[in-house]
Amino acid sequence: MRFGSTALCLALLVAAAYPAAVPTQETMVVARSDDAQTTNAESSSPAPTTEATTEASVPIKLTKMHVTSEIALRYARTAVVTYIRNPAKRAQEATFRVLLPETAFISGFVMTLDGKQYKAYVKEKEEAKQIYNDAVSQGFGAAHVAAKARDSNHFTVSVNVEPNSAAIFNLTYEELLVRRNGVYNHAINLHPGALVPDMKVTVHIKESQKLSQLRVPEVRTGNEVDATDEDAQNSLAVIEKGNKDKEATITFTPDVNEQKRLMEIYAAKTKESQAHQTRWYGDEEENDKEGMLGQFIVQYDVDRSKSGEVLVNDGYFVHFLAPTSLPPLRKHVVFVLDTSGSMMGRKVDQLRDAMKTILGKLNPGDYFNIVEFDSSVEVHDLKEADEPEKKPTFSYYDSPQKPLKLLAPSLATPENIEKAQIIVSRLQASGGTNIYSALDVALDLIRFGKEGPPKTVTPSPDQPHAEPEVQTTVEPATETVVLQESAPKVAEETSVAVDEPVDETAEQLEPIVIFLTDGDPTVGVTDTTRIISHLSEKNSGRRRAAIFSLAFGEDADRKFLRKLSLRNEGFMRHIYEAADAALQLRDFYRQVSSPLLADVKFIYPAEQIKEGSLTKHKFRTVYDGSEAVVAGRVADGVIDFTPEVSGFCGVDDGFARKKYQLPAKVPVSKVKSEYLPLERLWAYLTVKQLLDEKDASDADQKTENSPENKALKIALQYEFVTSLTSLVVVKPNATKAVDAESVDDNASPYNRPAWSAGYIQPLSGGGGSVAAFGLSGVPAPQYSFANSVPKRAYAHHDYDSFIAPSSTPALPTTQLATTERPNRLAEYHLEECSWAEEFLNSTLDALLLNVNGTQVTLKLSKDDAPKRPEGDASCGRATDGAAGACVYVTRCAAARDIAAAQYQDLYCTVNEGFAGICCPTDKIDVISKTN
Repeated sequence: MRFGSTALCLALLVAAAYPAAVPTQETMVVARSDDAQTTNAESSSPAPTTEATTEASVPIKLTKMHVTSEIALRYARTAVVTYIRNPAKRAQEATFRVLLPETAFISGFVMTLDGKQYKAYVKEKEEAKQIYNDAVSQGFGAAHVAAKARDSNHFTVSVNVEPNSAAIFNLTYEELLVRRNGVYNHAINLHPGALVPDMKVTVHIKESQKLSQLRVPEVRTGNEVDATDEDAQNSLAVIEKGNKDKEATITFTPDVNEQKRLMEIYAAKTKESQAHQTRWYGDEEENDKEGMLGQFIVQYDVDRSKSGEVLVNDGYFVHFLAPTSLPPLRKHVVFVLDTSGSMMGRKVDQLRDAMKTILGKLNPGDYFNIVEFDSSVEVHDLKEADEPEKKPTFSYYDSPQKPLKLLAPSLATPENIEKAQIIVSRLQASGGTNIYSALDVALDLIRFGKEGPPKTVTPSPDQPHAEPEVQTTVEPATETVVLQESAPKVAEETSVAVDEPVDETAEQLEPIVIFLTDGDPTVGVTDTTRIISHLSEKNSGRRRAAIFSLAFGEDADRKFLRKLSLRNEGFMRHIYEAADAALQLRDFYRQVSSPLLADVKFIYPAEQIKEGSLTKHKFRTVYDGSEAVVAGRVADGVIDFTPEVSGFCGVDDGFARKKYQLPAKVPVSKVKSEYLPLERLWAYLTVKQLLDEKDASDADQKTENSPENKALKIALQYEFVTSLTSLVVVKPNATKAVDAESVDDNASPYNRPAWSAGYIQPLSGGGGSVAAFGLSGVPAPQYSFANSVPKRAYAHHDYDSFIAPSSTPALPTTQLATTERPNRLAEYHLEECSWAEEFLNSTLDALLLNVNGTQVTLKLSKDDAPKRPEGDASCGRATDGAAGACVYVTRCAAARDIAAAQYQDLYCTVNEGFAGICCPTDKIDVISKTN
């Protein structure tokens, strides 16, 4: 998976766990670690004794793994359901893993263990964090585990499965698919850890426009860049289209032989890729590759009108814009390339290779500069290509700064590109890392434009305080400005010149800075906060540049680079130190190589939207192959929605621009369409952008209107697991206090009926946390949620894993004397349909759904499944996307594998209002394989 691609990885690992003679309680806690070393600390508490046995353990069996994705208007809701069975005569531990895309939010998790359900709730992290701190402060032992990731979040749950019983894990997550290089990418990493008798992946797509492209490439390793139309297609994927090509269902059901073949291919490709790594990996990391099938990918695009696409439903709207048939804007791109000593070897080789290709992809009419930096900074002159290659010289941290020459950018002609390719082929690595000076110079080049620096330059009013003053001289022979640094001094207050009004349609270049580094700043200004502050202040005005940061390898400060780019209209990408690093760089450049629109504004009449509901609606640039998305809430009483898009686009000849305007008029429907997930899309996009705003800000205070507080409220309302919220799993059926309300109790944990809790420290930007609660005297499930992929060559976040006995004191016996109540779903034979818990009303013996603003009551039976006397009625779309039959939910085996949101799209009624589902005919009256 590359550049935040949509991916999901599923793994099931099993290990014997012998029951303790004296039941103890444990909780799993995960917190962020600053290193990747594995350490162990002995607990001061006595270790529990175990019951010795010589009986051979029959391993836990993974019987089924189904992944179902429902994609509507690019918004994907994915359910991962895994079935396991423990055939042994004693309890064994099973571990459920899901690798989520970096951009996804978990929105639901339910476990079914021996017929009992464990439902998760999303709560603010602080309550669980306090319990975690209490446990650590009492000195319980800890074991540190390093986890590694490639742009992903790793969710793990480990539980004891009772003898001769089954377990079902059902996890759902949601994300908005991002359009890159002209297609939406939806990828599912399959990592079962073993051969699965029943494996199935189903992806159902439903769009408002016709699908113009639909591709399913061969299963990949997950380490390649995005597939293209030139890649071979998956011959085992079945594609069925419908609804005038606006819908499609893709199914992939690899049998055991195909799984073996894919595992072998994956292992071979992974070994080949890691042969180029410079790091060493332990046996555990090597073994973690076992059972990996690869990445199942679906790519698609839709027909789109020139006026964009606006959809309004149930008080919400979404506005898509992906411009086509426009000439690219001419751009001025400054490549800022790190050639410090840490780039020596394969890294600089890959940089040279990638840059030669990228330079060849510059559009006619573009201008470019090449800035190389180590301890010092150099702006390359194309005349260097005509000179013999110089013998490499090595600079050191204490070496004197060389004179710096600012040059006008070069036009991207074939001759100039060829010269530039010669120059980058000579790049050599040595010295320190002077990040601030390099970017400061890049912004000067942007500010001067294609005309280049004037012959006489005065210090910029943007010059940061307490930085080296820049003095200028002119070399008459070359008429090139020479900058030399004098001793540092505090700059005096200077009034900042204001740009004169300009004609936005006049000749202009789109400014872009592409900045690559593999380390931290070590020379010059090294305080990253000051670097970001000074550069963001300087990068202003009508020539404000988008800064794209490329973090090469594992040593670059990705948090710093991400914040730098967020503050300067760009984004950060992690370039992994692998065999295909050059390909990663080229793939990134392809995404930003052709800007089509500049200064884009989505305009909505104030009286037609609810105040404060708009997501980001101003975009510095929209690139070819991408898409701008805006969502919001429509004001009450609006009959026609009349948005407009404005901006500037290029012309076929020359550098001038012309105004771009797209008005629209959309009637506001009073009828709710269930397939349009506009409300959740709005909530998702709002939370993501608020979290980005939080990460880009220097403010630490959490106020009522702060981005952090706003994001938290929405995340809790829509049950998104984010960096601000925790996933809390409650053991059911144990006491009367165990319900959704009990989790909201803000009282001390000592006032709860003998529960212990664990906390998982949430990760930054898209991650989440998990807390587990279990009854005293009953082994509690262990939960781990970390930002990681199965241990591989690519470190992303590291976490400490703490396993500690409960710190909760025993409560008086009178407080524990409560009666265990039966599983609510079991009364209706719905134990395996965990999604039904969300709709269940035991008082009415019914499922309650909200459809088009109206409550729908679907009756449940405690006896045999109701059937129509005249036979099952046909229905249009079943769980697999094809036609099916409407049957009572317990008769449909496929109903066990869906999520709550999917049931609202698939429900039907049987006889006199009983809960039915549109079921594939081959899944009717099928006995569960876990029974």
